[in-house]
Amino acid sequence: LQDKPDVDDIEGLSPTIAIDQKTISHNPRSTVGTTTEMYDYLRLLFARIGVQHCSTCNLPVRHATPGEITESIRTIARDNGTISILSPLLKNKSVKHKTLLAELEHTGYNRVRINGVEQSIHEIKSLKFDSSKTYDVDIIIGNISDTKKQDVQSMVEKALDYGNGSLITISEDGGEQVHNTKPECGTCGQSFEHVEPRSFSFNSPHGACTRCTGLGITLDVDPELVIPNPRLTLAEGAIQPWTRIVGNQGKYQELLNIVAHEHGFSVDVAINNLSKKAIDIIFYGTDGQQYTIGNKKMHYEGVVPNLVQRHAETDSEYVRKEIETYMRERICPMCNGKRLKESSLAVKIGSWNIADIGEMTVEEAIDVFNTFTKCKKDDTTFTKIETAVISPLSKEILKRLTNLMDVGLYYLSLDRSVHTLSGGEAQRVRLSSQLSTGLTGVIYILDEPSIGLHAKDNNTLIATLKKLRDLGNTVIVVEHDQAMMEAADFIVDV
Repeated sequence: LQDKPDVDDIEGLSPTIAIDQKTISHNPRSTVGTTTEMYDYLRLLFARIGVQHCSTCNLPVRHATPGEITESIRTIARDNGTISILSPLLKNKSVKHKTLLAELEHTGYNRVRINGVEQSIHEIKSLKFDSSKTYDVDIIIGNISDTKKQDVQSMVEKALDYGNGSLITISEDGGEQVHNTKPECGTCGQSFEHVEPRSFSFNSPHGACTRCTGLGITLDVDPELVIPNPRLTLAEGAIQPWTRIVGNQGKYQELLNIVAHEHGFSVDVAINNLSKKAIDIIFYGTDGQQYTIGNKKMHYEGVVPNLVQRHAETDSEYVRKEIETYMRERICPMCNGKRLKESSLAVKIGSWNIADIGEMTVEEAIDVFNTFTKCKKDDTTFTKIETAVISPLSKEILKRLTNLMDVGLYYLSLDRSVHTLSGGEAQRVRLSSQLSTGLTGVIYILDEPSIGLHAKDNNTLIATLKKLRDLGNTVIVVEHDQAMMEAADFIVDV
């Protein structure tokens, strides 16, 4: 039986937070930026004032709200006289005669423009469309000559509705201008989704690279690991995973014998004596060619695609771990380790995208955001609306960057994975996060926070701990460092 406690009740204890070296996140998606919540502010910043670029043409992508388009058209009409409003129904597409007529009759408008030539619906009925050619079809919504008497807003809304977010204005001199509510490249015509904070999240399918799913790295089968001993023959079991995780090894061996016979190499010859063509066939298959085994038709997909598919589809943890022994981590070739989709990386503030900011060290990022805050009165750099967005967000980001500087982590990059940090570094990252919360009345317990810290940065760490104390908290530090002990208010020798 356990002894009874010495006391029945203890009151007045403050909530306690232990910041030790062992609770390091092993999640590969957790970075310095996400742990300190800095990345959340960066996502919001880029979503609100980032300029979207076409990932193909590298040119800014423009779009506007329906209200902005309405005001723009009113201005054009006042300055240039009568203008026509058209709604693009089809753009560079083949036309089915009956489908087009049905769509036009559904809109209720009688005139259209086909490849630049105005036509009435009656004229279209007698037209013949070549199925091998493409056409541009625009509905003529109407003309605007008097912005005060005519309902410009209603015409714009109808044009945007039929044009799927786009409309065209034609002035009296024949000049055309395209207006979009959806982001669209004016050069190549490629459309993009509206930018949102989730567009920059590598933990969300809306922003994560489709190849690496936001990890920045991929697991690829390494042929050298698949055949560790090239002196063996295929018949002797040179393909190691087939000897360990394949249930029906005889079937694969029989298929390999037929493939070898068809393509002129032998399963009884050592791997290092086979031709490059034969080795490529073994690893990557025969491109859909069929082989007959008994009464069955089979494809030989190759060792590498077979392992990749099994790794993706298996429910067995043993099989997955076994296949991973034949894989190596490589930087994702699609996003180059930046974790995000190409369209997300094409959103920029100045010359930087969000990954460029993430690759900066804490010290470099402070210089950038100091530049942002200094430019707030310069109208040529940011608009008034952009300045209103930048100011509070930059303040929060700079506060967190400064806290990282104060704990001596000026050299870390914001995209650094937390599981690659040392115990002392991870502890100080969490300590900087606590500084940002501004909690009071809390007991903080730290386990040797100075471990791995250069002596010259010790004073900044001590100042940070005192800052926590001055906020109204109690800081208990398990420490052997002389400077830390000398700075303490009380020392308890256990």
